[in-house]
Amino acid sequence: MRRPAPRNDEARRVRVTLRRSWIGYEKTQREIVRGLGLRRIGQSVDVVDNEATRGMIRAVRHLVSAEPQ
Repeated sequence: MRRPAPRNDEARRVRVTLRRSWIGYEKTQREIVRGLGLRRIGQSVDVVDNEATRGMIRAVRHLVSAEPQ
């Protein structure tokens, strides 16, 4: 099993919540949702607030909600 990457506790975070199912959407959108660490509707994860994650959130903004922490 792969070791988890070291966590940067000082970085700004964004809480992302999966609000709608990805069923019926393109495969790339499903992969983006999984890349954010989301599996179930209603599940929330805290991700680092950087350009890459903002782009991922923007690509699936119709499926997720995001709020700064």
